[in-house]
Amino acid sequence: MTPISSNPDSSPLLSPSASSPLGRSGGAVRSGGASSPLLTPSASSPLGRSGGAVRSGGAVRSGGAPILIINPGATSTKLAVYEDERPVWQSGAHHAPAELSQFHSSIEQYDYRMRFIRQRLAADGIPIRFDAVIGRGGLLRPLEGGIYRVNERMKDDLRHAAMDHVCNLGGLLAAELAEECGCPAYIADPVVVDEMQPVARYTGIPGIERKSVFHALNSKAMARRYAASTGKAYEDISVIVAHMGGGISVSAHRHGRVIDVNNALDGEGPFSTERAGTIPSGALVEMCFSGRYDMRRIKKMIHGHGGLVAYLGTNDMITIARRAEDGEEPCRTILDAMLYTVAKQIGAMHVTLHGEEHAVILTGGIAHSTYCMDRLRPQIDFLAPVVVMPGENEIASLAYNALCALKGSIEVKEYGE
Repeated sequence: MTPISSNPDSSPLLSPSASSPLGRSGGAVRSGGASSPLLTPSASSPLGRSGGAVRSGGAVRSGGAPILIINPGATSTKLAVYEDERPVWQSGAHHAPAELSQFHSSIEQYDYRMRFIRQRLAADGIPIRFDAVIGRGGLLRPLEGGIYRVNERMKDDLRHAAMDHVCNLGGLLAAELAEECGCPAYIADPVVVDEMQPVARYTGIPGIERKSVFHALNSKAMARRYAASTGKAYEDISVIVAHMGGGISVSAHRHGRVIDVNNALDGEGPFSTERAGTIPSGALVEMCFSGRYDMRRIKKMIHGHGGLVAYLGTNDMITIARRAEDGEEPCRTILDAMLYTVAKQIGAMHVTLHGEEHAVILTGGIAHSTYCMDRLRPQIDFLAPVVVMPGENEIASLAYNALCALKGSIEVKEYGE
């Protein structure tokens, strides 16, 4: 297993607010001269730098409300302990392909991942004594956004989920450790959050309905942080959030609900580093019945082998952006085309919100790229203030949600009710 960065999100975290756990308002940027709050990492805050938190070397200090965060990824497990708003321990590793190849499904990895978590906690002298444990949400039945207690029905649905992904282990791992130390286990804003307005579900073909599958955790967390930086509640604003990573989702948030969003997992919206996005349906049908491809290969073209990697043979955005900035073709044209599809999707969500959004938030790993932001911003900055909040911020977002649950500032929901 290869250790990961001491920052479990592998990107700068947004700094906490002096008055709120949501975020500190930093500089203000909007192309064209108008300003809007921009949340930026703080050099003095433990959330704003990867070296600010204690990664190892002893038990977590007492005095706060210790929260364990568990974020299982396809090839990694990321862990953190927060006390209130402050990360005091972070750890994790990328698991060797040879170790994972012995498992035929994600659920079979449960014991392997649990051993890893216990070994990491024990190695750094951290006792299993927490006020809450929160895990990454899985592919459950469609549900409203929010914080959910891990109950028996949720555990059963995670074990027998219709779609196989290691994120289904998050709630199960959290539940076992929480039961051991007598504290609640939570998940928050899983990718299956579904708050779409009815009119957004129609496709033009009866029997095919648009589905809400997107980066709900980070998208909602960034919207909340933006709202707090303006002195408002998430439920009082409207924003567009473009999360740009391996997949790209562009969501329209109105008064605390995501009323429309592209399906970032299964072939809708912008193309991305590994996903094809919306494809001309007639051409896709002809390809499907050409006799040259089976279903598995077609699906891989849509999700996994589509987008930039299909055109350029790599999904390394740092390399692609550097080559594009140097004017190297076809990198420049293909990357600009991807950003164009993002801009078009943002424009569609502008219509969904009747042009009443307070800001367009650009987040996810691609938002770290100066080249990408400089190419995308002029295409959309006439719509609303553009706010760049880079990174996936999953660990910080989960910690924030668990803290809100403990403080009672956000209602904890029961799954299945």
